[in-house]
Amino acid sequence: MDIYHTIVRPLVTEKGTHQSQVSHEATGSRSARGGAFAFEVHPEANKAQIKQAIEKIYNVRVDQVRTSNRRGKRRRVRFKMGTTRHWKKAVVVLKPEYHIDLF
Repeated sequence: MDIYHTIVRPLVTEKGTHQSQVSHEATGSRSARGGAFAFEVHPEANKAQIKQAIEKIYNVRVDQVRTSNRRGKRRRVRFKMGTTRHWKKAVVVLKPEYHIDLF
C-alpha cells in the first residue's frame, strides 16, 4: 500500500489539539513522550505501515502507534435508518523532540 493512501486525513479536533500540545513527563517506569496526533487511516493499514507513512510524510520519529476501528453511527435518512461509514483511527505518539506543525 502506498504511504499516501495509508493516511487519509489528520483529525483536527479539540481533544486532538490538546493532546498534541501536552507532553507527558517521565516517571520511573515510563520515559517522556512527545505529543499525540490523531489521523484517519486506511482500514487495512497496520501499525508498522502507519508508522512508516507518518515518518516519511512529516519527517518525524514515531514512538508509539495506537489504533481503533470506529463503527458508523445510525442516522435517519428521510423515512429509513442508515449508517455512516466505518473508519479506522490512529493515534501517533512522537518522540519528545519532534512535533507536527499542522496541529
